[in-house]
Amino acid sequence: MEQHGISKLDLKRRNRMQVLKILKQRGPTSRIDIAGTLELTRAAVTIITNEMIEQGIIAEIGEYKHTTEKAPRGRKKILIDINHHYKFALGVTIEEDVVSVGLSTLSGAVLDKRNLPIDSKTPKETIFEYIKTSVQEVLADNCLKTENILGIGFGIFPTMYSRLGIDVINGEPDYAKAEEYVHGYTTLPLVFDNSVKGTSMANIDFQKSKDPDRHNIAFLQYGSNLNFVVTNLNDPIISYDNRTDFVDKMIIDPQSEEVCKCGRRGCAENEITPHAIIFKARKVFSKENTPILYDICEGDPAKVTLSNIMSAKAKGDKGVLAIYESVNELTAVLLNNLFFSTNPQKLVLHKFNISEEEFAHLIATVKRMAGDSVASKIELSIIEDKHRFLSGCALAIRELFFNRGGFDA
Repeated sequence: MEQHGISKLDLKRRNRMQVLKILKQRGPTSRIDIAGTLELTRAAVTIITNEMIEQGIIAEIGEYKHTTEKAPRGRKKILIDINHHYKFALGVTIEEDVVSVGLSTLSGAVLDKRNLPIDSKTPKETIFEYIKTSVQEVLADNCLKTENILGIGFGIFPTMYSRLGIDVINGEPDYAKAEEYVHGYTTLPLVFDNSVKGTSMANIDFQKSKDPDRHNIAFLQYGSNLNFVVTNLNDPIISYDNRTDFVDKMIIDPQSEEVCKCGRRGCAENEITPHAIIFKARKVFSKENTPILYDICEGDPAKVTLSNIMSAKAKGDKGVLAIYESVNELTAVLLNNLFFSTNPQKLVLHKFNISEEEFAHLIATVKRMAGDSVASKIELSIIEDKHRFLSGCALAIRELFFNRGGFDA
C-alpha cells in the first residue's frame, strides 16, 4: 500500500533539528522553554532531549539562575545545551590567496589550523595534495579517528572553480570531480559549497554571545571581486547561493568616466575592487600627483601594485589618499544600497583589511550619507584571516549536524 506524509523517523529528525537550532541560537535553554517555542508538550520534549543526552549530543548543564532575589516556586528549570565536543569538524577553504585547513568544535572553537599561501600560478595539483596531507596530519596530531569527525566541509571561492576543474552548469557548480578525488583518501562525509556562503554562516553560528532576536544578516566579502550573501531566518536565501558575485555589477558611480569590461559605467567592480584601485593609481601616477608612490616604484608605472600603493598610503601620499577617500565614499554608497535593498539586522564586512581607524571613518561616511539607522547596522566579520577554514567547518556542521538533527546518517 502506498504511504504518504511524514514518516516517524522524519518527524523525529525534524524535532531534534528544531531543538538543536534553538540551542544554537539561544545557548543554554530549559526543556519547558523549548516546549513553549516548538509548541510541543513537555513530555514530548523530555523524550526527545533525554535520548539526545544519552547519545552525547546535548547535556544538562545545571539549574537556571534567577536574577531576582526570590525565585519562583515549583520545579526548577534545568538548562540543557549542545555538547560542542560531541564531534569535531574539519574545514577546508580555498580562496585566491590561501588554502586554509583546520579543525573546530561544533561551536567553531579553533583546535588546529594550517594555511598555504597561493597565487594565480599555483597548480591545482599542489592545492589538492596540500589538502590531503593537511587533513591526515590534523587527524594524527589530534589523535582523532574518523568516528570522532562529522565530516569535511569545503568552502570554495567562486573565482577558483575553473582553476580547480570544477564545472559550472547553468550557474550551478558541479563538485563531482573534486569529491571523487577526496574520497580517494577518506571515507568521511563531504560537503562542498561556496566559501562566501560558508563564511557568512560562520559569522552567524560561531558568535560567542547569543542573540535570539538576530535572524537575518547580509554578508559582503571583499576581494578581486565583491561577493554578497543574504539570509532569512539565519539561512541563505537560495536564489543568492551560487550568484554571490552579482553585487559586482551594481552601479555606485553613474558619473564615472570609466566603462567596465561588462559594459557598465560606474559598477562596483570597476570602482572599488583592488584592480580598480591599481588602475586609478596608474592613471594619476606622476612625480607631482603621487610623489611617494612615484619614488617607491622608481618612476615605473608597471611597478604600481596594491602592495606599493598601500605603502605609499601609509606614508601619506596625497594622491593615493585622495584615491582611497573616493573609494571610501563609493563603498559607503554600495553599503547604503545593499542595506535598503535587503533590510538586514546586520551588514557584515569580511576581508576588507582595514584598521579600526579606517573602519570608523567608513562608518562616519555611511552615517553622513545614510544616517544612524544604516551606520549602526554595519560590523566587521568575526572570522580572522588565519582562520578562514571556519567557512568549511560551518558548512559541514550545518549540513551534517544541525540539518540532520544530530543523526549520523
